[in-house]
Amino acid sequence: MPSVSTPAADAVLLSLGSVNADFQMRVARWPEVSETLMASDFVRLSGGKAANRAFLAAKFGLPTRLIGMTGDDDLREQALGALRDAGVDLDCVYATGEQPTAVSMITVPPDGKKGIVLAANANRCWSEDSVGEALQAIRGAPDGSVLSLDVEVPPDVARRAIEAAQECGIPVILDPSPAEDAGDLAGKVGYLAPNAGEAKALADIDTEAVEGARRAALALRERGAGTVFVKLGDGGCVLAGDEGVVHVPAEPVDVVDTTGAGDAFSGALAVAILLGKPVREAACFAVATASLAVTGYGSQPAYPERADVEALAGKLLGRLRELRG
Repeated sequence: MPSVSTPAADAVLLSLGSVNADFQMRVARWPEVSETLMASDFVRLSGGKAANRAFLAAKFGLPTRLIGMTGDDDLREQALGALRDAGVDLDCVYATGEQPTAVSMITVPPDGKKGIVLAANANRCWSEDSVGEALQAIRGAPDGSVLSLDVEVPPDVARRAIEAAQECGIPVILDPSPAEDAGDLAGKVGYLAPNAGEAKALADIDTEAVEGARRAALALRERGAGTVFVKLGDGGCVLAGDEGVVHVPAEPVDVVDTTGAGDAFSGALAVAILLGKPVREAACFAVATASLAVTGYGSQPAYPERADVEALAGKLLGRLRELRG
């Protein structure tokens, strides 16, 4: 059975990174060059990597604080409304008048494998005052807190946030997206969670097969990352840590929409670390969350209940233990 864990008193999950307004629709296929293609099921949602991770953590019952940047515009409420309703602390989501709120245009074909075009806008427009306030929030976080972040903010903001967390002994979970901006940050964190494409870019190793993902995870550890979780395209992951390398296969599910599945994995991983779960349990918890997240339409609206995740994670962990004999 999975371990029963609770966070340290007053501990907070800090989620720093992108905050978007999502515009999503279904398409029957990808359009040809110069073609106008009719779509259906249009929705306006809250999105962004950090926002999605924060929403998930709050839904799972964890105290959560989002740290990010939006425009001072009408899209700010679209980006933040669902998070506020979920109980996420938004005091560290700043607004700039220099850029609009970031926007994602998302198309979902019948196989559920979404395509996204992102205008980063305000996500990349941090003032020095905002950076200073964010760093102060990290340094002032209660004991037992964790920092989960991505690199869809200026890389220097991510670097300074990592340094601030490490100065205070706060564990850092990095989603190195986009990989070209993660640079040497990937080798400076205790927990690294790239997808297969990002792991390939960071390690310069083909990750199409599980064995390649294993090699990439080990290479990233050799470059300084603590524990590495490579998110695989089929929903599973490869874990490389102090106890060796483990492949956690995903449970087969009916895929409706993969939007936000990687964020669900990273958010669940941060939750598991905050709860003090051992890394193999954390990997199973994250895989279970991502697997269930793809069975609904949209990112945040499709995120599963914690009880369902715990049940599936227990099943995955049991299989791992059987394989170990």
